[in-house]
Amino acid sequence: MSERDAGLSPRRRRQARIVAMQSLFEADLVGHDPLAVLERNLAEGEAGEVDAAYARQLVTGVVEHRAEIDRILSQAAPLWPLEQMPPVDKNVLRLAIYELLFDNRRVPMKAAINEAVEIAKIFGSDSSSRFVNGVLGTVAAGRGQQA
Repeated sequence: MSERDAGLSPRRRRQARIVAMQSLFEADLVGHDPLAVLERNLAEGEAGEVDAAYARQLVTGVVEHRAEIDRILSQAAPLWPLEQMPPVDKNVLRLAIYELLFDNRRVPMKAAINEAVEIAKIFGSDSSSRFVNGVLGTVAAGRGQQA
């Protein structure tokens, strides 16, 4: 099912991903509960028009699968230990890996990668988008080999 088929606008989906990434980022950086951070971010409403249910599903999915996501991330970026990876990049990648490997019914692989790259351009460093694209390309290639 594509994002358009799901009945959500691409803008609302992107906003949900951004709020989810920001919540995961804060939780990772300061040790807060990711779902509590998400609820606070949604209540503050600064993200504009966002699909709250989709943001909740993303954060919950990353939290539930974090150990496996981090293992996959470590394998796909062996030169960047998780504790040394820039926090924005790490959380953009966690979110995208969740979408690619654990919730791939909703979002086509190319769309998940493109969204992650765009979010990395907005919030990351000058090299974040290239790094995110490269890591997700490796993850996607591995997924294709497993199929």
